[in-house]
Amino acid sequence: MGERYLGQRSKKRAEKWKKHFERQRELHKQIRNAGSDILMSRNFRLTREYIQHGNMTVNSHCMNVAKYSLAFSDKLHISCNRKELIRGALLHDYFLYDWHDGEHAKLYRLHGFRHPGIALMNASKEYQLTEREKDIIKKHMWPLTIVPPMCREAWIVSTADKWCSLMETFHMHKGHGALLQRLRVKGVREGEE
Repeated sequence: MGERYLGQRSKKRAEKWKKHFERQRELHKQIRNAGSDILMSRNFRLTREYIQHGNMTVNSHCMNVAKYSLAFSDKLHISCNRKELIRGALLHDYFLYDWHDGEHAKLYRLHGFRHPGIALMNASKEYQLTEREKDIIKKHMWPLTIVPPMCREAWIVSTADKWCSLMETFHMHKGHGALLQRLRVKGVREGEE
């Protein structure tokens, strides 16, 4: 009787894991389809070198925000423009500097207040942004940005960003930043042997 129960329990866990894996794969597919130009850009790939929260890179953080934005809109049945939601989420922290290093810490003391504008300026130089994507990038730090988001996509990304930031700060999401920091200490850049 006990073995049978354990077998059923293991089967349920395996089914749950499979369902989760398939969902993650579907989210990644949607992100790739909507943002392949962003994902392949040199500057977006550079965000792998900057730490965002805890041990999470900016790149991983933006990917998490895009994933959670999609998940929140699905779970809460919020109708929105998914392509703009994804693109805004990927570019919301497109500030392109490491705000933890000494040089930038002095320059950008008010990083939390200033980086949405810097991200919007950088993204606007490289991409044709819609008004909705601009709203997402510029207002994702609300209420630090005094003017609230004007579209549901911006509200979703702002919420997902706060959730991901909390999870990353308390190390509840595993990031690649710890490895990056160890490699920097050794004087080796990420991806080099």
